[in-house]
Amino acid sequence: MRSADGAVRAHYEPLVKWLEQMPPERVEAKRREADLLFHRVGITFAVYGDEQGAERLIPFDTIPRILDKAEWETISRGLRQRVNALNRFLHDIYHGQEILKAGVIPAEQVLTNDAFQVAMLGLDLPNQVYSHISGIDLIRHSDGQYYVLEDNLRTPSGVSYMLENRKMMMRLFPELFARQRVFPVEHYAGLLLDTLRAAAPERVRDPVVAVLTPGQHNSAYFEHAFLAQQMGVELVEGADLYVKDGTLYMRTTSGRQRVDVIYRRIDDAFLDPLAFRQDSLLGVPGLLSVYRAGNIGLANAIGTGVADDKSTYPYVPDMIRFYLGEEPLLANVPTWQCKRADDLAHVLDNLAELVVKEVQGSGGYGMLIGPTATKAELEAFRARLIANPANYIAQPTLSLSTCPTFVEAGIAPRHVDLRPFVLSGKNVRMVPGGLTRVALKEGSLVVNSSQGGGTKDTWVVE
Repeated sequence: MRSADGAVRAHYEPLVKWLEQMPPERVEAKRREADLLFHRVGITFAVYGDEQGAERLIPFDTIPRILDKAEWETISRGLRQRVNALNRFLHDIYHGQEILKAGVIPAEQVLTNDAFQVAMLGLDLPNQVYSHISGIDLIRHSDGQYYVLEDNLRTPSGVSYMLENRKMMMRLFPELFARQRVFPVEHYAGLLLDTLRAAAPERVRDPVVAVLTPGQHNSAYFEHAFLAQQMGVELVEGADLYVKDGTLYMRTTSGRQRVDVIYRRIDDAFLDPLAFRQDSLLGVPGLLSVYRAGNIGLANAIGTGVADDKSTYPYVPDMIRFYLGEEPLLANVPTWQCKRADDLAHVLDNLAELVVKEVQGSGGYGMLIGPTATKAELEAFRARLIANPANYIAQPTLSLSTCPTFVEAGIAPRHVDLRPFVLSGKNVRMVPGGLTRVALKEGSLVVNSSQGGGTKDTWVVE
């Protein structure tokens, strides 16, 4: 909200004036109202290891995170460039593998990656798009620049919270929206449906779309149901679908219905028990054969995980240069790959100062934040690194930017990140903003909802 000299940034001035006029008791009443409304809607998220229960409300902070239009335009250009290169990379590794032949990325980095799917080799997809919905995690560092923390290209979650947060703010504080122009996000569901329909087989004129969920026990089930409802399409589980004569159908009360596009929220391994994990009860037997025959579109495509693996992340700037002939507009965080002997030695020597992550990890699990770790935690992680160095990467501990947040003691700075959602179909599109996640514990750098983080509405303003 403030620059280094303490002055309020211009795009935050209307909010600051509003906060100064806001009685604390009204703030508290509105916070209680937000909790009640979220509870009624059923917006929950699993917090694994929470002794109070498997699910709870995601904490919602009523002070928005604000970006000005010029700042957002810089971010959005960088996001388009990055996602374009990642999709080009995915098409290439499943076809000509030119980037591997050129030695830009070591062949073993791709071909021995657990997420690389041989079944995708030679398969042509509509518009050559593999990651139709990408969630790119950004942080703003103390140098004022935005850095990409990680790319989420498999089944990125969180967009429903972005939409519900906006709806909540407009309901609780309509007067705030009268003070300045906030760009809308409500049209995301329409853009998403257009993107999914563009993934349909080319010969299909009026594609039928369905959202495939693993079921109500999944931590993001609310989002699956929410997005299906917003798009006006069916929410289905694996048992609702079947394959016959090379076509995918869903069972309905009026008989069978052909399905042309699946927005799947199930990992590759569970999609088809005939092709992947035989013990999967979540997927559809024969789905891969329908996909390879070109009779169904999947979003996101099978095999996208090789591009968002944390050990692939350091190569993304080189992908941009190789495929687009451009310099990256959004920088990577400097990264040490522990599978390299020199990098491992550096990480072990500086473990107390670094963040160490599992290459296939997500949700804030399996990571070490050196500056806040105990001596015992450092030694335990050191043993893990030595035992399996290829499973880890390390990065410096960046100072994430902070945003004013309502806490028990009043308004205080808390660290935030930003996950914009990039939609790739016939065109690359996105709504202005994204999901801002906030670390509610003082000093914490872990913003993941599954680790107890909260969310904020994200505004892009004139």
